[in-house]
Amino acid sequence: MAADTVADAASSEPVTEPTSADPATDATVSDATVSDASVPDPGGQPSAGLAGSAGPAVAGPASVDIDPAEPPLVPLPASEPFDDPAFEDAAFEDATFEHDAFRGQMNTSPAPVDVPHLETTIPAPSVVDLAPAEAVTDLSSGPRFSGAKEAASKAGGPAGTKAGSKVPGDPRTARSPSRTAKPRRGRSSFVVVANRLPVDRVEGADGTPQWRRSPGGLVTALDPVMRVNKGAWIGWAGSTDEAPEPFDEAGMHLVSVPLSATEVENYYEGFSNATLWPLYHDVIAPPVYRREWWEAYVQVNQRFAQAAAEVADREAVVWIHDYQLQLVPEMLRALRPDLRIGYFLHIPLPPVELFGRLPWRQQILRGLLGADLIGFQRPGAASNFLRLTRRLLGYQTQRDQVFLPDGRVVRARSFPISIDVAELEEIARRPETHRRAEEIREEIGSPAKVLLGIDRLDYTKGIAERIHAFAELLNDGVVSPDEATFIQVATPSRERVEQYKLLRDEVELAVGRVNGTHGRIGRPAVTYLHSSHDRVELAALYRAADVMVVTPLRDGMNLVAKEYVACRYDNTGTLVLSEFAGAADEFRQAFLVNPYDVDGLKSTLVDAIRLDPRTATRKMRSMRRHLVEHDVDKWASSFLTALTGDMRT
Repeated sequence: MAADTVADAASSEPVTEPTSADPATDATVSDATVSDASVPDPGGQPSAGLAGSAGPAVAGPASVDIDPAEPPLVPLPASEPFDDPAFEDAAFEDATFEHDAFRGQMNTSPAPVDVPHLETTIPAPSVVDLAPAEAVTDLSSGPRFSGAKEAASKAGGPAGTKAGSKVPGDPRTARSPSRTAKPRRGRSSFVVVANRLPVDRVEGADGTPQWRRSPGGLVTALDPVMRVNKGAWIGWAGSTDEAPEPFDEAGMHLVSVPLSATEVENYYEGFSNATLWPLYHDVIAPPVYRREWWEAYVQVNQRFAQAAAEVADREAVVWIHDYQLQLVPEMLRALRPDLRIGYFLHIPLPPVELFGRLPWRQQILRGLLGADLIGFQRPGAASNFLRLTRRLLGYQTQRDQVFLPDGRVVRARSFPISIDVAELEEIARRPETHRRAEEIREEIGSPAKVLLGIDRLDYTKGIAERIHAFAELLNDGVVSPDEATFIQVATPSRERVEQYKLLRDEVELAVGRVNGTHGRIGRPAVTYLHSSHDRVELAALYRAADVMVVTPLRDGMNLVAKEYVACRYDNTGTLVLSEFAGAADEFRQAFLVNPYDVDGLKSTLVDAIRLDPRTATRKMRSMRRHLVEHDVDKWASSFLTALTGDMRT
């Protein structure tokens, strides 16, 4: 599981990627939109423009010459600024899916762009009618879903429609009757598709394997929806052994997707984590591009799409998660055009200057555009996606909408993920958690201040940078080990990957050097733990820390910052937060810092250590108020409402 957070076990890691290092400019509205004048109305005449928009026209972004063989860029019409706070802030045994169009295109230039008639890269499969017609559940009414029509009118789509919906009388949104599928009866009306199942295999007292629900905010948030709507969760069980048969656990129907050892190596460790992960995190480490990894990625995504097509009921809602499954939306729509498909990217999405390096950039974008609604952590990531679709695919965009050649309208918006605040606060308030927090402070010599970092051991987390900054403060005599000591928890991650082995060596060497110079028996300058901890121990660590140091070099959200705030129920404690983490958009009262600026980081750490209690209380109270109002339930419900209207829980 991703150990950035106690709260999110279902997603791999816990999103904007500004083209500028200045976070204040990472959601340039004018770059994220083209005017209505560029989008023909159903009658074929230019629209009059955005109602109520004002101000001078702003030119679109400048062209970027990415590849000499790239198709000509579509000229961008002038854009008008807009004010949109929401944007800112069934088995198919015989149905096959042709994915050869994805293969071997690393050195193949795409065909010239003809915007009105662009064809998808995925040929439509034959849709097999496997079941007699049955009473169809209308997702906008009935006992399982409620308020969909009212929510759709508020969603802000064309003429007040919801994401991905059809505009009556609009030829862009017409659907061919031949693409209607009739799935089998007895399937799930709500399906989650993620790389991992929300359970872990454990050994029971009698030695037999058992399943235990993973502690995760996503699982907790979706649990009521899953129960009411016969929910199913599709994912990998975490082992290359034979996949278990579908089973029910914790009120969910779980469907395991098998992966071989070779597929884990190529699809997961290779393309997902050695190609996409570094590319999407500002190329902090160089991405590796291998065609055999890409082919494995396509094959595994096809397997996930096929599983979802077989499990989903007629007109079901399917929610796909994260960077490992970016092709699934388009593949699934080709198999099941009746579905309502949402997709959420938990990690950053880079700007065109970086994303353009990916040999399979167009296939990834088209894969995502199979969804009706695409969610990102930060507004800047949604803006990046809209720019990418214009620049690399030639599609027209307006506000948060992308207009596809087949008539569909896809929306791209930010939905900042959160945590189960009440659950974590309850753990933090327990007397045993309080006692453990006191024990932790005593075990490290009872310093005046405790600084804490909790991260998965990853080069994006800025662990080495913060340890070096703290070491310089000790070397300069600005702080002493009696005044402040640092606890760094680095959860093991991807230990077979060479870059992670080198990072571990670098971090442990830095810790040893600091302690060798400044540590004493019973009072280390830095306490380093390369191990995993349960949520009770982590809550105790959060309670023991006076200063939480969350300084990733790039992060989609980083829920550790939110977990720390949730545990500070008495409004004590101080948060030092990287401006390159998504949480910085919400926690403006934190000490925001550029982790690449060593002197700035040192100065900020000193300010946090010596902050007066009254100011610290005021800052923490403000952050807690925001967090309580924007917990994981709010995140899930806002996404599902935007996708399909209110889902009864």
